Amino acid sequence: MRTVKRPGSRPRFSPTLCVTHACNLNCVYCYQKHDSQTRMSFETAKRCIDWIFNNVPDSMEGIEIGFIGGEPLLEFDLIRNVISYVKSIKHRHNYVFYATTNGTVLTEDMKAWCSAHRQDFVLALSIDGARETHNHNRSGSFDRIDLDFFLQTYPEQSVKMTLTDYSLPRLAENIIWLHEKGFRNIGGVNLFEGAFDWDKPEYLSILKQQLKVLSDYYVTHPDIPLNQMLDKHLDLCESKLRERKKWCGIGDGAIFFDCDGTRYPCPFASPMSFSKEDLSAMLRTDFKDANEFIDEECHSSCYIYPICPTCSAANYLTEKTFKLRNKSKCNIQKVIALFIGDIVARRIIHNPSLFPKEKLFYTIQAIKKIKVLYGYLLN
Repeated sequence: MRTVKRPGSRPRFSPTLCVTHACNLNCVYCYQKHDSQTRMSFETAKRCIDWIFNNVPDSMEGIEIGFIGGEPLLEFDLIRNVISYVKSIKHRHNYVFYATTNGTVLTEDMKAWCSAHRQDFVLALSIDGARETHNHNRSGSFDRIDLDFFLQTYPEQSVKMTLTDYSLPRLAENIIWLHEKGFRNIGGVNLFEGAFDWDKPEYLSILKQQLKVLSDYYVTHPDIPLNQMLDKHLDLCESKLRERKKWCGIGDGAIFFDCDGTRYPCPFASPMSFSKEDLSAMLRTDFKDANEFIDEECHSSCYIYPICPTCSAANYLTEKTFKLRNKSKCNIQKVIALFIGDIVARRIIHNPSLFPKEKLFYTIQAIKKIKVLYGYLLN
């Protein structure tokens, strides 16, 4: 059964089952190696499910089981059978299933089943914006997606967007288009990963123009939640005791089961993205030791460290270690922080009651410091 996560409650266990390596698209930023033959059997899936329900970490509460590919809905019958299997067994954990899809293979039968089971199975859509941008990034697939199905069946579910050099000059246009279309929550505005220098001056210049437009939009539409790129708690930057923790659940909370049932640290840290040699070296890591994932330079000297997102597996892809962050995004994250400060400051002026009193002072202090430290990037 699906439950709502309570504020302050323990994190959920979030394992993922890779049901297929196949995908029907060829997105420009995809880091996975696809093949049409590798898929998970029902017997393997049941063994994975049994392991999951018997190995929920004590520090976690409830289970979110993800299905991933490739395109996971290519194995829709398997997904349906796995969910039926979980419903048939006795266990003490609350759970919910989810998958992220490109939306192109949904049949009427699938839509009907999803609608009937939406309390147990959540489907998120990957969409990079309006038709032109989406078609460039995602194999011309825009017109094969039933947007109304997602809006009507999962109205509160966020969509996911990946940002490329092509879509960067259209960032504001595409995010505003998604909001105006009816998608209130945009849970992923991710810079695509790999050996790509996002800190080039021309990209920063374009980003600043786009964020200015978005800043004005969000200030004049205060009822719309900030997208994931801009939804950061600036007050955390003022913390005197900076936590030493992983940014994500790699190795413990985000276990990944490949099609053959082999466990890996997370969906990114898997054979679809890394060589056997890299994975072998990776698996020698003590994933319970947060120090293995902390870039000491960033932790000790970067003011926005507490709100600067990072992907441990993506860091390993470029740095061959979890302990160093990919620094090609440093300036772009500082520019983003400046515009978060601008949006929050203007929202505070218009309606300070929107912000908890205990956080308001530290938020204002953080806005001031971010402007002093990084304001030169706006010149």
